[in-house]
Amino acid sequence: MEIILKEDIANLGYKNDIVKVKSGYGRNYLIPSGKAVIASPSARKSLAEELKQRAHKLEKIKKDAEAIADSLKDVALTIATKVSSTGTIFGSVSNIQIADELEKLGHKIDRKLITVAPVKEVGNYVATVKLHKEVVVEIPFKVIAEGTEEEAPKAE
Repeated sequence: MEIILKEDIANLGYKNDIVKVKSGYGRNYLIPSGKAVIASPSARKSLAEELKQRAHKLEKIKKDAEAIADSLKDVALTIATKVSSTGTIFGSVSNIQIADELEKLGHKIDRKLITVAPVKEVGNYVATVKLHKEVVVEIPFKVIAEGTEEEAPKAE
């Protein structure tokens, strides 16, 4: 079954993409929840017309995402967290903490755009920020124990 996505869906596609999905997934979840429509010939025509009209706007959105990516290119974060004596973190470091640290540096990034593998120990890691379907930035970050000398100075 081919459908046209009405919004970005992780591991499936982006808004206005035409994708193939299994019939049950499309009919029982995507279409009733308003996330997609059936890719009928008339829906394809209206999509083509809409994309033609929005081409300039989409180009501006991509340029804005590239500008944000350039500003994030040289950012390296240090996240201080509570750590046990064995070096294991109490809880974990997630995209929420990374978004908070970026905001402290003046970069307002939605936490939903940030993906990071589960972080359970002190060390160096990389977070991926997906600003646009063609613009992805990797941000290195270091997890340290709270109160250590390596801890970054607080923002002024």
